Amino acid sequence: MILNVSLNHKLNVTLLLAFLSWLIPVTSQSAPVSVTLGTLAPEGTSYHRMLLELREKWRKAPGGGVNLRIYAGGKMGGEAKMVSQMRLGALDAALLTAAGLSEIEPAVSGLQNIPMMFHSLEELDYVSEKLRPMLTKRMEKAGFVALFWGDTGWVRFFSKEPMRTPEDLKATKMFTWAGNPAFTEMLKSGGLQPVPLETADIVPMLDTGLINCVSLPPFVALAGQVYTRAPHMLEINWAPLTGGFVIRKKVWDKIPAAAKEDLLKAAHEAGQSNKAQGRSEGDKAVAAMKEKGLTVHQLTPEMQKEWRKASEWYYPRIRGKLIEEEMFAEVERLLNEFRAAKQPAGQ
Repeated sequence: MILNVSLNHKLNVTLLLAFLSWLIPVTSQSAPVSVTLGTLAPEGTSYHRMLLELREKWRKAPGGGVNLRIYAGGKMGGEAKMVSQMRLGALDAALLTAAGLSEIEPAVSGLQNIPMMFHSLEELDYVSEKLRPMLTKRMEKAGFVALFWGDTGWVRFFSKEPMRTPEDLKATKMFTWAGNPAFTEMLKSGGLQPVPLETADIVPMLDTGLINCVSLPPFVALAGQVYTRAPHMLEINWAPLTGGFVIRKKVWDKIPAAAKEDLLKAAHEAGQSNKAQGRSEGDKAVAAMKEKGLTVHQLTPEMQKEWRKASEWYYPRIRGKLIEEEMFAEVERLLNEFRAAKQPAGQ
């Protein structure tokens, strides 16, 4: 009798569980992983829109997706601060320029911090492609996964007064990125007057007169209204503004394996699209600013030579000091390789 009651009880429990499982669908979806991301990219720019589109794709990834929370326009501080916050675990990911990425892996600065080293964006593409595997591996060793690399084209000089020659540049009080005192001292050694600031301080300091010259991509000058304070632009290929999207490896490792292929694909597509948009956006930004009063100063061939000579003066002071010897040499080697392949036969 006792045995029959026990069996009946077990049977009833089994039937109840089966009935509940029929009423409540079982799903393999897990709760989405939440990722906080910081960037200096202003809201409304193509870079911000790219992140919003990426957020939607990541949300739909398998295994529950990823909830990407975006803090744009420097809300999380400057790039050095964002890297510090990632190391502390207070921020998970960031879209950074080479200035921020070099806080993680100094070799990245070889793609940006050698003035007038690259003669064309085609050269930049070639060198970047060749160096990417090495830089990605170094990033991972430092605890970060690089999801894509890219650039925004050339930075230009925006100044309050017309500026055409290297001597004109020496007379300005020039914005430079905060957090790199060695770079600031190197600029001073060449007779420049750099003023280290966070990007959020550019417009206020232009207003106060603490600075009167800024090197920025045109789309940033337009979005931040820099050109209304510094209405003269020197059209010089001073340096590309390179960067990338990185995430802490500890956070990446928490994301379900089923989702990673989709996330990487979406990130790669976003990076490729955004690089093309960013480069074309620079030209459009210059045209828009010209309509609103920006004066663009072109360089003659003689002035180009003068700027190149002034830039090359810094190379021995950068090589092996601000950029490791091996990285500087590899950039030079790859550029020579690319230029030799482009040279017409017999020349």
